[in-house]
Amino acid sequence: MKYQFTKIAVKVGSNVLTRRDGTLDVTRMSALVDQIAELYKAGVEVILISSGAVASGRSELKPSKKLDSVDQRQLFSAVGQAKLINRYYELFRDHGISVGQVLTMKENFSTRRHYLNQRNCMMVMLENGVIPIVNENDTVSVTELMFTDNDELSGMIASMMDVQALIILSNIDGIYDGSPSAPGTQVIREVEPGKDLSDYIQTEKSGFGRGGMLTKTTIARKVADEGITVIIANGKKDNVLVELLKNPDTTICTRFVPSQGEVSSVKKWIAHSEGFAKGELHLNAKAVEVLKGEKAVSVLPVGIIRVEGEFEKDDIVKIMNHEAKPIGVGRVAFDSAEARRMMGKHGQKPLVHYDYLYLE
Repeated sequence: MKYQFTKIAVKVGSNVLTRRDGTLDVTRMSALVDQIAELYKAGVEVILISSGAVASGRSELKPSKKLDSVDQRQLFSAVGQAKLINRYYELFRDHGISVGQVLTMKENFSTRRHYLNQRNCMMVMLENGVIPIVNENDTVSVTELMFTDNDELSGMIASMMDVQALIILSNIDGIYDGSPSAPGTQVIREVEPGKDLSDYIQTEKSGFGRGGMLTKTTIARKVADEGITVIIANGKKDNVLVELLKNPDTTICTRFVPSQGEVSSVKKWIAHSEGFAKGELHLNAKAVEVLKGEKAVSVLPVGIIRVEGEFEKDDIVKIMNHEAKPIGVGRVAFDSAEARRMMGKHGQKPLVHYDYLYLE
């Protein structure tokens, strides 16, 4: 059987893997493993980004005293992650498939070296027929260094690993053109690049996860801009993964159409690095206009009106317009002292070369 894609990342949300009482839904987990095994045996490379560690730990423990939300997450995830990966290990072993655990955190994407180390590790796993199971390391990730949720993590992994499609499994069929519970609303089947969805998005968080539909669409759009198909579908539907790849036209989901054109691996890394920005370059109106034009251009010192923050050469900086609104991110070629010295001058080298520039 020929499938539509040969390399995919699958993100399974906590709402798919969790029962109403907050404990792990092992039946659903088993069904998902069966589907991934079917794809794997047909030659599809799969990277699994799985939530569920906290839910898994919650069913094991009854804390003796009341814990705050961070303590609770750290405790439940420490116990739950071991149980979760063990469960996956056993379920995949029934199919004769090896799995490996990848626990990561946002900091691991902050430098190019860390990023490439992580990428290499997962490449080796795939080359040796091992399915990587990725989750955020909740025991050490606290607040500002956390991913918004596993949607953000899955977007970074999909981009880093150069997959053809990222499939985000949630507990609804996709993005609706209204409230999912209202009569007459339908799933938006296809989202073209540049389509505005803000009128349709519900801003509520998901029941057991940290992210809602807003995060999903933001990530989906960013990943689709990098040339990767993104699909949001209902993970509680029977055989949904196989159907999405086998019968893409008849399976209900929201599909983000990927942009055409190649994006370099460095640009992909930079696109997801906004959270690590060490400073800001503020541009004048003319420089912004040139950057937004058809031609690929670098950020030149002559167009810079202000340099914010202290940064080193090769750090990530935000690119701001003349109204102090962010328009992109880039890897800077000089430190902040040098940038201030060059600011506004003609005939200088680019501060951010277009190869290392990502515009939103």
